[in-house]
Amino acid sequence: MDFLTNDKLVIVGAAGMIGSNMAQTAAMMHLTPNICLYDTYAPGLEGVAEEMAHCGFEGLNLTYTSDVKEAFKDAKYIVSSGGAARKAGMTREDLLRGNAQIAEQLGKDIKNYCPDVKHVVVVFNPADITGLVTLIYSGLKPSQVSTLAALDSTRLRSELAKYFHIPADQIVNSRTYGGHGEQMAVFASTTTVAGEPLSQIIGTKALPEQKWEQIKESVIQGGKNIIDLRGRSSFQSPAYLSIEMIAAAMGGKNFNWPVGTYVNNGDFNHIMMAMETTVDKNGVTVHPVGGTAEEKKELEQSYHHLCKLRDEVISLGIIPPIDKWHDINPNL
Repeated sequence: MDFLTNDKLVIVGAAGMIGSNMAQTAAMMHLTPNICLYDTYAPGLEGVAEEMAHCGFEGLNLTYTSDVKEAFKDAKYIVSSGGAARKAGMTREDLLRGNAQIAEQLGKDIKNYCPDVKHVVVVFNPADITGLVTLIYSGLKPSQVSTLAALDSTRLRSELAKYFHIPADQIVNSRTYGGHGEQMAVFASTTTVAGEPLSQIIGTKALPEQKWEQIKESVIQGGKNIIDLRGRSSFQSPAYLSIEMIAAAMGGKNFNWPVGTYVNNGDFNHIMMAMETTVDKNGVTVHPVGGTAEEKKELEQSYHHLCKLRDEVISLGIIPPIDKWHDINPNL
């Protein structure tokens, strides 16, 4: 059986729906034979490990533990969904305090037990903030920590494909940037629909302006819609996309959807947010974001919203003031 690598991959939060789906997806994609499942909920974790064993995967050396030191020992790749899930009536921001504290511990555990880890993907919400907190305390380089933001762009592709009644593959380069939340910036200027620029279709009979605004709102509320339909937050789509991200970091096919990444470029500073990116074996590379004046304004608003959340986490004492970050992580 051929695998991308033999390096150890740790799935954090493996007893949960996202985590268990990530484990199965990683095994199905033959990323590595060495997958370790970690969760503090031991009975659920054992249940996931049992089900994985029942799948009969060839060549898989699956381990599981509720001991974080054991789980992280020699880990080279980590994907974490180990936060509280979003429930009906909640926004991603409602999870801020508790999940930021979980991210703090995640970062400290990485620094203590696997400082040589190559890449970490943070999935749990609000992902822009939890990713930032993890990065600060882990001591890793910004290129080594990414967050799941691609889900918003894939939701935009899905909504456009449904509206135009065409295969999703005919929607090219659909993009959202900024925050993974209600303040995300949904772009039209990057996208083509069956080869035609979306920006030239908006405002015509094919896509009236009002319909476009409805599509944007559907994208922004995509997570809420899944909760309303299924009674629980998304788990299949975040699991798949996050494993695609870690696969790229392992040296597989490049991941070309936007991911959340640390930005400090003069326009957007000391923040984790969705940008135009590529993830490959070298980690995250950030590319320039174009867009219209209105789109750039929306992105600016999203950035300021994230700054408020970041500053709230600072006020809670979970992370220090920005000028002290370098003392904890010299890469910042």
